[in-house]
Amino acid sequence: MRCSWLFVFLLFPFLPIAVMPHLTNASGERPNILWIVSEDNSPFLASYGDPYAVTPNLDVLAAQGVLYTHAFATAPVCAPARFTLATGLYPTTAGTEGMRSRNPIPDNIHFLSSYLREAGYYCSNNAKEDYNTIKPESAWDDSSREATYRNCGPGQPFFHVQNFGVTHESSLHKGTVADLHDPAGAPVPPYHPDLPEIRNDWAVYYDRVTELDQQVGDFLDQLEEDGHAEDTIVFYYSDHGGALARSKRFLFESGLRVPMIVHFPEKWRHLCPVLPGSATERIVTFADLPPTVLSLAGIKPPDHMQGRAFLGNFADGPRQYAYSLRGRMDERIDRSRTVRDSRYRYTRNWMPHRPYGQFIEYLWRAPTTRAWHEAYREGRVTPEQSVFFNSAKPAEELYDCLADPDNLLNLAGDSRYVGVLERLRDALDAWILETRDSGLLPEGEFRIRIKNLSTTGYEYVRSENYPVGELLHAANLASSAGMDDIPRLMQLSRHKDSGVRYWVATAYAHLDKDCHETRDMLQRLLHDPSPDVSIAAAEALYQRGAMNGLEEALGLALRHPEEMVRVHAINVLTFMEPDFVRRFLPMLQTHDGEKREGSGYDIRAADYLLEQLSPPTN
Repeated sequence: MRCSWLFVFLLFPFLPIAVMPHLTNASGERPNILWIVSEDNSPFLASYGDPYAVTPNLDVLAAQGVLYTHAFATAPVCAPARFTLATGLYPTTAGTEGMRSRNPIPDNIHFLSSYLREAGYYCSNNAKEDYNTIKPESAWDDSSREATYRNCGPGQPFFHVQNFGVTHESSLHKGTVADLHDPAGAPVPPYHPDLPEIRNDWAVYYDRVTELDQQVGDFLDQLEEDGHAEDTIVFYYSDHGGALARSKRFLFESGLRVPMIVHFPEKWRHLCPVLPGSATERIVTFADLPPTVLSLAGIKPPDHMQGRAFLGNFADGPRQYAYSLRGRMDERIDRSRTVRDSRYRYTRNWMPHRPYGQFIEYLWRAPTTRAWHEAYREGRVTPEQSVFFNSAKPAEELYDCLADPDNLLNLAGDSRYVGVLERLRDALDAWILETRDSGLLPEGEFRIRIKNLSTTGYEYVRSENYPVGELLHAANLASSAGMDDIPRLMQLSRHKDSGVRYWVATAYAHLDKDCHETRDMLQRLLHDPSPDVSIAAAEALYQRGAMNGLEEALGLALRHPEEMVRVHAINVLTFMEPDFVRRFLPMLQTHDGEKREGSGYDIRAADYLLEQLSPPTN
């Protein structure tokens, strides 16, 4: 049977997988499925052609399995990425875009593992969750540090997730000296300055990747000793790229491209789309993984899942594009979307007035980030290395990822690439509209709306109350607005939806236009019923030296009961002069250490401001 299937595949290599014969195990058995998930690493494996990597166990897995060269996370940070892995939904389609949002999903949207449990699988997770939503009680048989596939019943198939955290960015926070890898040979990317701290961090990180490889090897040995190796399809992938600055959290190849290997034992080789040891350029995203697992288990994926199964009886044809997103990262607000085809990456930045390298307390714990930032402030970096910390970023970015894998040369303004730019821009807009992107609203406003309506984000963005097309138009207009767009912005400033008015106010954070008409419009928005509109208008007025009413508006925002409104206000204050910010010291000090409902990101943001306002210590 296997030979005849391979004969068909070799004769018709471009035949969509969906029309391949639906082969199943003759005995009616279902495969065990194992996810091995590492944290914060790009394809730093020898099997991906990295000469600095020492990864013998994962290389053997690749040599005996299928290596995916075009695998991408849906978000460059763990919690929103894991939301997609758990549900098969993009975070933006359910209001779970911001880091650790905890916004709920409807009861009829189940986790992947819940569908498998209903079909008789034993489902275990060891041990990271961080799903960016409230975990359903039905998700796992066991999710803990003790969780193991070994607890499945006799003859019961299992789905097990084994998370390895050794490569997490926190492994760089201790100032460890490299052991296995020589810093002198570290592959420092051109966007990083060649500094001793950065070379050491890269070497230490590769040490952690080698340690990960050993842990994976030990776990696979355990699987074989337990007698499950020939019954288990093994996936290995990382939860996003990383981990040094400008990778994790950012919409570059370094933050989104991940290693992915799938190994089929002989018993289930008929489900493998290519010969063992092959590499495939098929584009795969995290949205595709949940339907793929269900397909391998013989379960038809539910219609609400937004990815495409790429293996199994319900496999679909290949996708043309991979879509990803960036929202609030910890205490810092930003919003961008990106699309990748087989060669090019296009990114739309809806907040171009914010630098890439906004201060994030956790990111600044790494020696690399601190050393790079210090070198930037002292003028010891190249223009390419300055871009990360410069005061603004472009509204649109386009990179040739084959010629420029580090995404350094922005082709968005190059007339030779107009066709590519327009095609990818249209593809991204179509995806945003199709998925009803919730990130077109400020996070605080979004949370207020779903709370007032007693609904979930997923249900709200599908209602007639959510004007996704008008919001997208306003966001795109605001991010790239020029002087010719002023009349349209003035018109939209009176739009009935506060989200549209928010984008108008945001546009003026980077527009130079200043006249009485502009100030009058912004003063009106300063007193808008939506606190996020008021905050954005306050920033635009401050840049114009129009201070009337700002202190009152920002003070109200700092005292607002919604945490993400407070975070927004503190983010805006971060870009204002210390003398003005000192007027808010009592309110910022109230945030310092005060127990409030929420994630505590307002406290983190306030702590940074208070530190900047404190006199230097001798």
